[in-house]
Amino acid sequence: MSRVIPTINTKGLTLRALRPDDFDRYAEIWAMADVTCHIGGAPWSRSQAWDSFLRNAGHWQMTGFGQWAIEAQGTKSLVGQTGFSYGVRGLGADFDIYPEAAWVLSPDVQGRGLGRQAAQAAHDWFDRVVTGPLVCRISPDNAVSLRLAGTLGYKPLRRTEVDGAAVDLMIRKSPP
Repeated sequence: MSRVIPTINTKGLTLRALRPDDFDRYAEIWAMADVTCHIGGAPWSRSQAWDSFLRNAGHWQMTGFGQWAIEAQGTKSLVGQTGFSYGVRGLGADFDIYPEAAWVLSPDVQGRGLGRQAAQAAHDWFDRVVTGPLVCRISPDNAVSLRLAGTLGYKPLRRTEVDGAAVDLMIRKSPP
C-alpha cells in the first residue's frame, strides 16, 4: 500500500492531504452542532479536534489509507473530510475487522452534491488500490448519509447502540 497521500481531483473538488494550516477550519467544522448532531451528538472542543486531526494524518503512515481533506475547487479552503480508517470501536468482529468509511461536510456546502462526489472518488480509489469490504456507521436519523451509503453500495449489517444512541452498522462487501 502507498504511504504517500494521493491527490484526487474531480469536477468540483480536490481530495488532498490534511495540512497544518487546515487545523483552524477543521476545528471550526467539528465545533458545529449541525455537523456533530448525527456523529456523537456534541460539538468537539479544540483539543478533541486536534487529537482527531493528528490521528487522521497519521493513519496514512500506519495503514496506507486514511482521510482526505475535501477542498472545493477554486477555494483552497477545507470544507470537510472523507476516507477510511480502522476505528477499533469494539462493535464486534463483523464490523471492527474492516476499514470504516466516513464523510463529513461543512453545512455551508451541503446540498450541492460535493459529499457524494467526494465519497465516490474516495471509494473509487479504495477499490483500485486497497480493495476489500468496507463498513460505516450512521445514525438512523441521518437520512442524507443513509442514502449516500446506499448509493455507494452499503447494506445494513445491524443496529446497535453507541454512547446511548442508536447507530446503524452497514457493510459494503464489494463495489456496487
